Amino acid sequence: MKSTLLSLLLVFSLLQISKAQTFSLDADIRPRFEYRHGFGNLFPDEGKAAAFVTQRSRINLSYGDPKLKVYLGIQDVSTWGDTRQLAINDGNQSFSLFQAWINYSLNKNWGIKVGRQAISYDDQRILGEVDWTMQGRFHDAAMLKFSKDQFELDLTFAYNQESQKNIGSDYTINGFFSYKVMQLAHFKKAWDKGSISFLVMNNGFQKYADENNLQPDGVYYRQTTGTYFTFPLSAIQLTGSAYFQSGKANATTDLSAYQLMLEAKYQVGKTALTLGFESLSGTDASGSDKNKSFFPLYGTNHKFNGLMDYFYVGNHANSVGLNDLYLKAQTPLGKQSSLGANLHYFSSQANLGDGIENYLGTELDLVFGKTISKNIKMNVGYSQMFASERMGILKGGINAKNTNNWGWLMLVVNPNLLKFTAEKE
Repeated sequence: MKSTLLSLLLVFSLLQISKAQTFSLDADIRPRFEYRHGFGNLFPDEGKAAAFVTQRSRINLSYGDPKLKVYLGIQDVSTWGDTRQLAINDGNQSFSLFQAWINYSLNKNWGIKVGRQAISYDDQRILGEVDWTMQGRFHDAAMLKFSKDQFELDLTFAYNQESQKNIGSDYTINGFFSYKVMQLAHFKKAWDKGSISFLVMNNGFQKYADENNLQPDGVYYRQTTGTYFTFPLSAIQLTGSAYFQSGKANATTDLSAYQLMLEAKYQVGKTALTLGFESLSGTDASGSDKNKSFFPLYGTNHKFNGLMDYFYVGNHANSVGLNDLYLKAQTPLGKQSSLGANLHYFSSQANLGDGIENYLGTELDLVFGKTISKNIKMNVGYSQMFASERMGILKGGINAKNTNNWGWLMLVVNPNLLKFTAEKE
């Protein structure tokens, strides 16, 4: 941590010496209290509720001139009390580098962005920063960028290794869909009131010739292609997406899966109403020679399919898929606060078994937000899952009749600590 702080001071000193055109230093501190009684999974019969406070403490430094932009994001993510008060260091390794990239403009339209970066597109269904999670999501990648007349094109390439090796190139990090290689193309065309984009992504994962993952045997690939659009239709704002996944679900199983979403947003006075439906394909519980389960990979999955994270948040992979019919309402309560209410009706897309209905449950999410001051916001949430017996079957035979709820309170404090502009000599 000391070396990191010294590096930041060195960067700051160099920027002052060179009289960079712009420099900004920002903080992002957000403590969040959570009460969990069935969050992420059904609450077991003999279980006890969990409660804790986590906190993100992030410092962001940015520098920019007409040709070059540099960005550094340093953070500590910890749970209150996870380190002894007199500890000489943090044994939980909660301190990390979130982002560190450079963006250089080759000319008016072309640029290149290289380094550790958050990649976020459209509604963040497939690729997102995942800002709800305290640590966020980043990619170590190089991106070639083009922009002209409301048309944007990003071409991204990544090649991952966990160390500097002299022999071999097997990649043993087994995080959730951690890829060894990635190629990505994202096209977007915007108009005054709408936009359409296309995504083509190829991810390669380490393949092994043995069950113990000791003999590397090349790479297997998963492709994700699709589109996202938004445009007005009279007084209704339509938004939709469609994605298809192919290639391999694992080293030996073929993959053929899809996602479809369509929603309509309508303004009733000051209240915004959204009615939508999303379907993510799944594989029948009885099994199949081909995997038909769609997974949204690197998206901000917490914002979809209910805030209690029962689906696609580190779970529900290679499962029976999901149909999600939802109604959302967002209304202001004065100038500085708002209230949101979301209702989700869940069912499995594929069959759970002979004679078993597909209905899984209904979730209610309530979120109250208030701006306390210019740089301080408070959010409070409560969610409850009304699960069916079929949800209990899907979640490993847990009793679905228990109460499943979740409450939280979070402060978001993000002041600008320093900002100046100077001309280069």
